[in-house]
Parts: sequence; C-alpha cells; structure tokens
Amino acid sequence: MGLSRKEQVFLAILGASGVSGLTALILLLVEATSVLLPTDIKFGIVFDAGSSHTSLFLYQWPADKENGTGVVSQALACQVEGPGISSYTSDPAQAGESLRGCLEEALVLIPEAQHRKTPMFLGATAGMRLLRQKNSSQARDIFAAVTQVLGRSPVDFWGAELLAGQDEGAFGWITVNYGLGTLVKYSFTGEWIQPPEETLVGALDMGGASTQITFVPGGPILDKSTQADFRLYGSNYSVYTHSYLCFGRDQMLSRLLVGLVQAFSNFYYTFHFLNLTSGQPLSTVNATIWEFCQRPWKLVEASYPGQDRWLRDYCASGLYILTLLHEGYRFSEETWPSLEFRKQAGGVDIGWTLGYMLNLTGMIPADAPAQLWAVSYGVWVAKVVFMVLTLVAVVGAALVQLFWLQD
Repeated sequence: MGLSRKEQVFLAILGASGVSGLTALILLLVEATSVLLPTDIKFGIVFDAGSSHTSLFLYQWPADKENGTGVVSQALACQVEGPGISSYTSDPAQAGESLRGCLEEALVLIPEAQHRKTPMFLGATAGMRLLRQKNSSQARDIFAAVTQVLGRSPVDFWGAELLAGQDEGAFGWITVNYGLGTLVKYSFTGEWIQPPEETLVGALDMGGASTQITFVPGGPILDKSTQADFRLYGSNYSVYTHSYLCFGRDQMLSRLLVGLVQAFSNFYYTFHFLNLTSGQPLSTVNATIWEFCQRPWKLVEASYPGQDRWLRDYCASGLYILTLLHEGYRFSEETWPSLEFRKQAGGVDIGWTLGYMLNLTGMIPADAPAQLWAVSYGVWVAKVVFMVLTLVAVVGAALVQLFWLQD
C-alpha cells in the first residue's frame, strides 16, 4: 500500500530539513581564520622653542610600529603667538602662558582617552642656549614657568629642556631623510622597506641664532663629540653633526642691523624670495644675489609691496648664506646643484622635532593589534541561508503533521 499525498509531502519536507541542517552543521565546522584589527593611533606633541618664535607639532603613528620605530605623520603645526621664550626675561610667567593656545588646538585633535598616553616635550634651541650663557638664572626662571604650565596639562609631560646643538642637527637630519623616504618607504608590494644607504642625504639648517650641518661621512668620525648614533627601523646610523652657535641669521644680522625680528628656516625663506631654490648653478646664485643687493632701495620697495618687514634683510642674509655655503662649507660650482632648499619634505615641516619624535617612538612600547577569529563572508552567508532553510523546513513539517492529525 503506497504512501498518501500528505505522507509524501511530510517525508519530503523532513528530508529537506535533514539535508539543510546537515549542511549548516558542516559549515559550522569550517575553520575560522585569524583576523587582525587595525591598531590604535598614538600621538606625541613637541614644542620647538626657537630663538625668535615657538612652534608646536602634533605627530601620530600606528601603535604597532615598524621594526621598532613608529611610522610617524604630522597632524598639526601651530605657530605660537609672540616671540621666542628667551624674550620673556622680564616676565617669565608669560613664556609659559604663550604656549596655551597651540596646546589647546592639539588637545582637540587627540581623543580624550589618549591624553594620558600622549608624550609631550619642549626643546629649546639656540636662543635659550645664548640666554643661559648670559644669565643662567633668567633661563632657569623661564624653564620653570614653561614647566609649570605644561606640567598641568592632561598629557604626559616629559619636560622642558635645552636641546644641544648636535641634537638639533642630528634630529633635523632624521626629519629630512624620513620625509624624503630614504630611511623607510612603502613599496609597491605593500611592505615597508629600507632604501639603500647611498640614498641618504645630508642636512643643513639655519635658525635665528645657530646653523647646523649633518651628514653620513665617507669614513670614520675622528672627533666623537661630533658623532650621533641612532637605531631606526632596525638599522644603525652614525652621522657627523656640528652646530655653530651665533652663526644663525639673526645673530649675524644683529651685528649689522638693529631690531631684527624675523625667524624661520632661513636657507629656504631667503632663497625662496630670491627664486633660487630650483637647483640653479652657483654662478647664477651669485649673480642674482649681487644684482638684488645693487638695486636702489626705492625700486626694491616698489617691486615688493607689503613685504617691508623682512625686505631689508634679504640682501645681507642672501650674501651671508652664499658665503657660508661656498666659503665655509666649500660647496663649489660642481657640487652646488646637489643642494636643495626646502620648507617641507614628504608633507612634514623640516626641523628637529619630527626626528626627535621618531627617535622617541623607539622607547614607547608597541601595542599588538587586536586579534579576532572569523570566517569568510561567503561561508558566513551560506551558514545563514542553510540555517534559515532548516528552520523553514522544520516548521513546514510541523504544520503538515498538525494538519494531518486534524484530518
């Protein structure tokens, strides 16, 4: 005697539910794979307290780092209002108060939960080095005022210190080479790689009160006081670095002019004004500077309206830079085209602060990326589909059974 129609439907639904349920069970047994979630972002704040102005730089990097060193990017550059902190000898408290505005801008960009984990450092350069030589008690009072203000901030204040000239030059060298991608760069294969050492470049910097030269020499460094050693991205570097105090632009011009107020990375800004940053030969640089210096002053004023504040200094500073590079550092007609005058490299401001932060990341423990176990999207969708089909089949079988009993 054959099965009735209802019995056939019931058995078919029951069989379908069994197959669907077995398939779902098999998919549940598919091995999950490890998935690494994106790492958190860490932050760091550095104040560059120069001779005639102070700047704040906010940096960020993935918390897992790359071969022991953070891959750092610049998140904020803020110019502190007013002169450099060495100018506040008559009112030291104001030196600290002047920093609040830029600090508040940086704190807005850092998640509140990250504040206590964010290191902050103030490095004072040649202006404060000169002040300490002239009047050490005034320098101490200014550092105390700065420390009092920054120490009360919600971040991890690492101190306010006088940065040695050699450190300023060495950290500036790191910044330049990092920005140019000669320390580490992202390859087409999606990996961080280290370029050949031959691609490293030297760095020249000129501030208001000092000038620095730093490079990897071709042989051993005989005077160890001019040697700086670093370990970055798993490699060791030894550079020659020397800082010449009182040979910065402002200090030089103060012997010629009265009331100088400009402060910048003066190699770039002076040569940018003279349109000499594009690798022109030394003869062209020399001719351009002398031609500018020989113009009548009224013609110069008429040619560059709105630039009265710095216009009077470009002749003297141009001649000084030309003399320093040609007569002092011995750049000749043949080697001059190797010089590049830049304000930024790789999207970051050139100076010692990024180099300091890169070196600092080596001392900050890395955070391991969070790990989850997961299956592929296709397997997950299949699981859901077969579980739903199993549920529908079971409910369908139950309904057939229910109507069967009612009959």
